[in-house]
Amino acid sequence: MAKRDYYEVLGCGRDTGEAELKKAYRRSAMKYHPDRNPDDPQAESSFKEAKEAYEVLSDSSKRAAYDQFGHAGVEAGQAGGGFGADTEAFSDLFGDVFGDIFGGSRSSSSRAQVFRGADLRHELSLSLEQAVAGDSVNIDVPTRVECGDCHGGGAEPGTEPTPCSTCKGAGQVRIQQGFFSIQQTCPNCRGLGKVITTPCTGCSGRGLVRKVKTLAVQVPAGVDNGDRIRLAQEGEVGRNGGPSGDLYVDITVKPHSIFERDGQNLNCDVPTSFSSAVLGSSIEVPTLDGQVALKVPPETQSGKIFRLRGKGVRSVRSKGVGDLFCKIQIETPVKLTDEQKELLERFDESVQAGGLRHSPRSRSWVDGVKQFFENMGA
Repeated sequence: MAKRDYYEVLGCGRDTGEAELKKAYRRSAMKYHPDRNPDDPQAESSFKEAKEAYEVLSDSSKRAAYDQFGHAGVEAGQAGGGFGADTEAFSDLFGDVFGDIFGGSRSSSSRAQVFRGADLRHELSLSLEQAVAGDSVNIDVPTRVECGDCHGGGAEPGTEPTPCSTCKGAGQVRIQQGFFSIQQTCPNCRGLGKVITTPCTGCSGRGLVRKVKTLAVQVPAGVDNGDRIRLAQEGEVGRNGGPSGDLYVDITVKPHSIFERDGQNLNCDVPTSFSSAVLGSSIEVPTLDGQVALKVPPETQSGKIFRLRGKGVRSVRSKGVGDLFCKIQIETPVKLTDEQKELLERFDESVQAGGLRHSPRSRSWVDGVKQFFENMGA
């Protein structure tokens, strides 16, 4: 049976460059790999055909001979061997094409692996005043740091780790699985490339010891619940020369006795006496900048909200300042004397005598109730 044209096998043209040629081979190899097609006996044949085509076309001298003389131009130099006979050569080729899938190229096995330290998380609780104005806060963070006795090496002082016999100090091993050559972390030394025969007594060979670090956190003005501050390389130290992890400080703001924060705005309830709401008054209201006078006009109803512009919060993400919203809450007097009760009764009789002129909302409410029951009975 005549061989198919190599360019046809890979689905590319004669002017295809090296990068596109490799991509074409990758597509074919992934499509026809026997492990992906266990029920298709033709898949292995197609896979080998694609491999043969790529081995020729990826070699500049073989490609030139093939372009000029076809299959005859390359078969003469392969007598006695044939494609697919050299398993190790195929492993090298396959590892190069699929290096990104299995964790890097072959050159990465020439040195032991390094490991970045773990990231840490700490919750920082702030008062509203601290969150709004910013602050410098010291925090205690439990972590693991380099052992002072062995300086992170894990071996007892005066001794040295020995190269790992499994990976020969590379930290990685290459495993052949069918047509795949897979590079994995060495299971014996776990990627360190060395084995500790005499563990350090200070850290039991781990190279790390537990410690509580005290760090100063600069809290920017305007932070709020859910904000996060990153302290670079303040997490756990890395292994085998790797970089330290980061520390993430999550912000929570404690409930305030007066204000409730809503983004850049603040809300607060202002207790007001009945007479002050009826007659009007000036009430001293606290703000984050000090007290201000709030003018309450006569006949103010309970629940009325007044807005004080610019008395809110400057957010960490915005240059503008929010507002303060003051909600009037008319306070009902308690523990009245007999005289006070008598005065209120006389006052109420006077109001009732005036009819709806003094209580306009009562009429609308009564009408609404009446309409409700009429609809229920319909």
